[in-house]
Amino acid sequence: MPEKLGTLLVNAGHLTPAQLDEAAEHARQDGGSLSSAVVALQMVTDAEIATVLSGAHRFPSIDLASITVETTVLERLPAGFARKYTVMPVARKGPRLTLAMCDPTNLFAIDDARRRAGCNTVEIVVASENVILDAIERHYGSETALVPVGGLAGPEAEEKAEEPLNPEDFTGLDSLVEIGADAMVEEEPEGELEDEDSIDLADLNRSAADSSTVSLMNRLLVLSVQRGASDIHIEPYEKFLRVRFRVDGVLEEIVKLPNAARDPLLQRVKIMAKLDIAERRLPQGGRFKRTLRLEGRSRELDYRVSVLPTLRGEKAVLRLLDKSNLMLDMTRLGFEPASLERFEAAIAKPYGIVLVTGPTGSGKTNTLYSALTALNKKDTNIMTAEDPVEFELEGVNQVQIRENVGLNFASALREFLRQDPNVVLVGEIRDYETAEIAIKASLTGHLVLSTLHTNDAPSTVSRLVNMGIEPFLVGTAVNLIQAQRLVRRICPKCKRDVTDEIPKRALLESGFAPEEIDAVRVHAGRGCEACRGTGFKGRVGLYEVMEVSDAIRDLVMVGATAVEIQKKALEEGMLTLRMSGLQKVRDGVTTLDEVLKETVL
Repeated sequence: MPEKLGTLLVNAGHLTPAQLDEAAEHARQDGGSLSSAVVALQMVTDAEIATVLSGAHRFPSIDLASITVETTVLERLPAGFARKYTVMPVARKGPRLTLAMCDPTNLFAIDDARRRAGCNTVEIVVASENVILDAIERHYGSETALVPVGGLAGPEAEEKAEEPLNPEDFTGLDSLVEIGADAMVEEEPEGELEDEDSIDLADLNRSAADSSTVSLMNRLLVLSVQRGASDIHIEPYEKFLRVRFRVDGVLEEIVKLPNAARDPLLQRVKIMAKLDIAERRLPQGGRFKRTLRLEGRSRELDYRVSVLPTLRGEKAVLRLLDKSNLMLDMTRLGFEPASLERFEAAIAKPYGIVLVTGPTGSGKTNTLYSALTALNKKDTNIMTAEDPVEFELEGVNQVQIRENVGLNFASALREFLRQDPNVVLVGEIRDYETAEIAIKASLTGHLVLSTLHTNDAPSTVSRLVNMGIEPFLVGTAVNLIQAQRLVRRICPKCKRDVTDEIPKRALLESGFAPEEIDAVRVHAGRGCEACRGTGFKGRVGLYEVMEVSDAIRDLVMVGATAVEIQKKALEEGMLTLRMSGLQKVRDGVTTLDEVLKETVL
């Protein structure tokens, strides 16, 4: 619109080309529009702008300053909509809505107004931008939705947002966002879904860069770090936008925002992650970095972003990859002494495969990075293929998988074997080809570390066989299989003995031996300020470490079932996930409920 209005004013004789250039420069420096600039410089009046727009587009002009709009008309279009498109509803007669606009060529705004107001026809009248904004303020009141509170504001907001974040600049949850009474009206009409083809990219860019949106996004990032969150979930629903944090593996609702915040906030996420803001029909992934100043020290935060189209818009999940939380000392991960000894012995071997299994979010990456740290010496060539590379490890050659250019796990692993490696890490064995190359690498003098998604250690053998790998190759190549889960730690500041509150039958059914029922003590957290009333602080791992001994290798080669393999492993001293969990209950590390939630007998 700005260039078009400038041309109209020059052609109408209200501006010279030199004045147009001066006004355009003023608008760029001030951060406002050309319309506001020419009025502020007293080159043209608002009335003259309205007359020019009326003559050019053949719509009547209107003097909004002398008109009071009825409340029933204002209710048809909420304040958020009026500010978004710089429009003002003037009157409504039956199925006909009269709408004042400063850009009558904006067909998206006209169509959206028709749909939201429930009218068949929209009659356009024109007025200058300043006059429409004044009318909006006069009728709807000052803007209160998504107002920056004690944080970023003004034209410098976007620039400052890229600087290191300081928690002192942002308030806590109570003032995370201020929502005006009219803001919740900005929602999709009941029963209707958004028209995905009606996208005003310029408007989305402006909204995403708005100081209130930038400030809100920065507040969420800072608050997530203060809460110790691993993930931020931004989820659109019919009547609101929900933000949740995953803290210690559990999702907590942080705030519900009006739908007016949905598109600006999602576009802000996309801009930070350098994603395509115009694409709203396909999933996208990216990442970005921010620096947080905390207690006088700078802390670099790396976020992995996933955007997925849902019924009511796009859902974004931001996973915080915080290297300061990466625990590379295996003795502190929660291994039982015998299990740790077996794991360390397996990764110390010069060749063979070590597999770590478990669902997403079970700490597999931390375990493998800990193993690499223990193996990382000047005389060892370590190569990894990861999707994505979550943390950069000095002294390790890490390769980012890029499926779109043909660089998958199998091709990377095949090329690794030409790079003279000692240790190879494959992020995940997903298919037969990758599994086959990994086994061949292990049989030709390389130590291979990788992950699989299985429920426990013994069933991993069946998973490999189902992929097409011959049982004799599995038995020969695999040195150790480890399954793991994460459970929440009891908060040490409010820890208390709750043994008397738990029936002895529940202890027996959970797996405790009858002879230890009277002696075992069970603990839980009362809830305090340190753990924000949850009773938990941090997480610890449960580990099921199955060493592939000669006896188990024989069972694998003859096609034994997972049950048979587990029975033999238990005879040789393996602790199941449940047994590992019960030991941590005995030690007062976690609660019985946490163990029961994550494991089975």
